[in-house]
Amino acid sequence: MESSGDMQVKELNRRASGQAFEVILSPSASNAKGEFPLSPLKKKETSLDEIKKKLDAAEKRRKSQGAETLKHLAEKREHEKEVVQKAMEERCNFIKITQEKLSQKMEANKENRTAQMAALNEKFKEKDKKLEEVRKNKEVMKERES
Repeated sequence: MESSGDMQVKELNRRASGQAFEVILSPSASNAKGEFPLSPLKKKETSLDEIKKKLDAAEKRRKSQGAETLKHLAEKREHEKEVVQKAMEERCNFIKITQEKLSQKMEANKENRTAQMAALNEKFKEKDKKLEEVRKNKEVMKERES
C-alpha cells in the first residue's frame, strides 16, 4: 500500500488481464468544514406583499395549465370528429361504388339474359320453320299419292 499526501493506493490483486487498485482519498480537515456547513442557512423573512405575489403567480400558473389542458382536450375532440367524418365519407364512398358495381353487373346480366332469350327465340323460330316445311312436304306427298 502506497500513501502520498491525501491519497492512498492499495493494490487489490493481479490478474492475467491486468491489475486492480483501490484509491482512497482522505479529506483534509480545512476543506471539509468550509464545504459542508453544519448549521442550516437562516431564511429571510417574507413580507405579506411577497406572499401575495407568489400566490397570484401560482394562481396564474394554475389557470394557464387549466387553459392549456382544455385547449389540448378541444384539439383532441376536433381530431376525433375529423376522424369520424373521414370514416363516414369513406363508408359512403364505398357504399356508392359498391352499388354502382352491382348495378353494372345486374345490367350486364340482364343484357346477357336478353341476348340468350333472343337466341333461343331465333332457334325456336327456325325449328318451327323446318317443322312447317316438313308438314307441307308431307301434305304435298299425301296429295301426290292420292
